[in-house]
Parts: sequence; structure tokens; C-alpha cells
Amino acid sequence: MAIEMHATTILAVRRGGKVCLGGDGQVSLGQTVVKGDARKVRPLAGGRVLAGFAGATADAFTLLERLEAKLEQYPDQLTRASVELAKDWRTDRYLRRLEAMMIVADRSVTLTLSGAGDVLEPERGIAGIGSGGDYARAAARALAEETDLDPEAIVRKAMAIAASICVYTNGSLTVETLG
Repeated sequence: MAIEMHATTILAVRRGGKVCLGGDGQVSLGQTVVKGDARKVRPLAGGRVLAGFAGATADAFTLLERLEAKLEQYPDQLTRASVELAKDWRTDRYLRRLEAMMIVADRSVTLTLSGAGDVLEPERGIAGIGSGGDYARAAARALAEETDLDPEAIVRKAMAIAASICVYTNGSLTVETLG
């Protein structure tokens, strides 16, 4: 019997000229927490791009490396670099097997990337992926509509809500902001 792997929770909120990306630190194998403080959100391209990943860790690191290479090839063009990565991810036999998703953001755009070839810009500047992604995104949308909180405060509160609902999400956060 294979161990079922569960992802994590990554949330991006764009508001008022800022974008904030947050991710929890829990790594789970089946019903066991194997690590509680993993860092799944990181700056890329000299701090001009933020990236967060959910899914198999080695797969995500492979994709992060590929995205860095695309950003070097297409500097300050996150959308183009993301589309080129998605093309490779979809068509390359090796990359096609990678099981991960990513949210990437720079000063002007937030995108969700998947192995199905998706490069999606979220509605209302809020994106969530991973096991608790839908909970975090719903909480962030409500907070954005009903409060004047800045993006980092929204990410922190929404991630706390997701962690209280999703057993594959914890409160150990990595949060990065641009703008």
C-alpha cells in the first residue's frame, strides 16, 4: 500500500501595491507529521519574485530551479518565464511526472502554475494552493472584502483559519512581502 502524500497550504494576497506570499511549515507523510517548520516560500531572481510550492518537495525544488533559469532567460518577465516553464512542464517526459503546484508573484502579477499547463492569474489578487488552499483563499477573500488589513495581516489571519480546519496545515509560517 502506497503512503498517500498531502500537500501544504500556500496563500498569496495582492492589495494596495503590495503582494504577500505565505506558507505553512508542515510536511506530512500519510497521517504522520514528519516536519513542522519547512520553508516552502522563498524569494527568487534577486528578491524580485516570490515563489511558494505545494506537493512533493524534490519535485518542487526541480521546478523552482527551472523557473530561476527561465527568469534569467526572461528577466523581469514573470508571466513569460512562467508560460515557458509550463510548456516545458507539460511536454517534457521527466517534468511531466513532477507532482507539485506553485504560486509565483512579482510587483505586478500573481500566477498559479500547475503541471497541467496552467498559468492562471487569480481573481481579486488572491490565490491558494495545497491541502488547505481553498480554506485559506476563502478566509482571505472575506478578510479582503470586510477589512482594511494589509496583505501580510490578511495572509497571517487566513493561514491561521486554514490551520484550524485542515489537519495538513500548521501555524508555523514563512511569510514574504514585495512592494
